[in-house]
Amino acid sequence: MASTSGELVTVFGGSGFIGTQLVQTLARQGYRIRVAVRRPDLAGHVRMFGSVGQVVPIQANVRNPESVTRAANGADVIVNLAGISFEAGRQRFRAVHTMGAKNVAEAARSAGARALVHMSIIGADAQSESAFLASRALGETEVLKAVPDATIVRPSIVFGSDDGFFNLLGGLARLLPILPVIGAKSRVQPIHVVDVAHALAQAVAGAVRGGRAYELGGPEIETMYELSERVLAATGRRNLLLPLPVGIARFQGSLLGLLPNPILTRDQVIRLQDDNVVSEEAKKQRRTLAAFGIAPSAMDAILPTYMWRFRKHGQFDKPVAQ
Repeated sequence: MASTSGELVTVFGGSGFIGTQLVQTLARQGYRIRVAVRRPDLAGHVRMFGSVGQVVPIQANVRNPESVTRAANGADVIVNLAGISFEAGRQRFRAVHTMGAKNVAEAARSAGARALVHMSIIGADAQSESAFLASRALGETEVLKAVPDATIVRPSIVFGSDDGFFNLLGGLARLLPILPVIGAKSRVQPIHVVDVAHALAQAVAGAVRGGRAYELGGPEIETMYELSERVLAATGRRNLLLPLPVGIARFQGSLLGLLPNPILTRDQVIRLQDDNVVSEEAKKQRRTLAAFGIAPSAMDAILPTYMWRFRKHGQFDKPVAQ
């Protein structure tokens, strides 16, 4: 493992849900960190994660090679967390996940960085009907083409206090008497954001072998229907769960996808039809969380710490017997 004392790490997309956890982890380990984001004026909160001058937000857009090169210059390690969940304006899946990944990888190579860590997602497949998953797979290819020993990390659904998954379901459960379930039989392996951050930090330190992809999942595998039941249990609600047929779900996704900040798109519906779990191949080759020596956090230990906000009386609600 390389010495990490005082090394400079550039984290693209470091002000987001996973990025803020990673930046905190790296700061505690003594790294200096550049948080490369499109709007550094909105990322001032990352400064508090380290001592004075240790964490600095800078401007960069992965779609712009020149800005990426500037952000990568002089860095010992590059981490790319940049990603979007839906397309809007110039923020297209191919532009961010494929060409953006290429730009970051080529900048890391030009900068002579010791390591490149790239975050993708379980299920990335160049042949997928989902443009999101296809762009992720093509991005991985571009990364390894430019930096063959790059470390790729593919998590399942990531959860935590600011996640966009359980919080969305909790909000819908609070608003709708009938909670629609998309991909009800699809299996998911949610992983806590802190576990993902620790794995990324270990990859930054060179604790795992590069040139391969690691699939990260939590200790439980549950269907989307079962996860919806978890949400109801955690929020003390008794909504009716209604599995949606694929056709209806796609139609709803197409309509909702027209909104400026959609809670559902057609591409997301496509993704939710397939399992999102660690593959058997990754397990056999030990390309999982085990490679990082991390014991994953159980949902039962984490969800109650933030899902109380969706109870009728918040934290003062008494648990409802199920």
